[in-house]
Amino acid sequence: MACKKILIVEDEIKIARFVQLELEHEGYMVDQTGDGRVGLEKALKGGYDLIILDVMLPSLNGMEVLRRLRQISEIPVIMLTAKDEIMDKVMGLDIGAEDYMTKPFAIEELLARIRVVFKHKSNNNVKVNNIINAGSLQMDIGRHIVTYENSGIDLTKKEFDLLKYLMVNKDIALSRENILEKVWGYDYLGDTNIVDVYIRYLRSKIDDKFNKKYIYTIRGLGYQFRYE
Repeated sequence: MACKKILIVEDEIKIARFVQLELEHEGYMVDQTGDGRVGLEKALKGGYDLIILDVMLPSLNGMEVLRRLRQISEIPVIMLTAKDEIMDKVMGLDIGAEDYMTKPFAIEELLARIRVVFKHKSNNNVKVNNIINAGSLQMDIGRHIVTYENSGIDLTKKEFDLLKYLMVNKDIALSRENILEKVWGYDYLGDTNIVDVYIRYLRSKIDDKFNKKYIYTIRGLGYQFRYE
């Protein structure tokens, strides 16, 4: 198996160097920079398999780096930052980050999440082209399209992934922890209310908009997708 190449974009030199040494010890090839604009240029030219990206960066902040990167690239990104607000995490994930960690962090956890990102990416290399129907609601997984009575529904990547998981598991009560693990691709530690945030997004775009209830709350557990 070819050695994975990782780019660290982090302006705290001690943290960047520490993470770099640990990743190299694990067998990864690692580059690092402390400048957002330089990081974006490297990300677009370097053929990396993963980017570890801080939010607070000189020249160009991490959110903008991620936003510009996602316009032309699907390189997996793990956000690494001191910010701990739920909406910061939602923003990063909505833009297209695979994961989001806050400082201080345990290097063992970061390494574990990196392994899961690579495993998740490998599993997704198999193309799918199937359609899920739920009455008038239809999801075309292969084309990444959701419609209601042929009217398109604009969803972010995480909203689409969450809806897909709910629809695939129709009539099954799913816990928040289970949803986090399967949709976000890892055993998420804390902040399970991020699931509630995304459920609200889906309900506003589907249930509320079309006056049709699909997503049910299971008190004390999580959520369930069902339709008559």
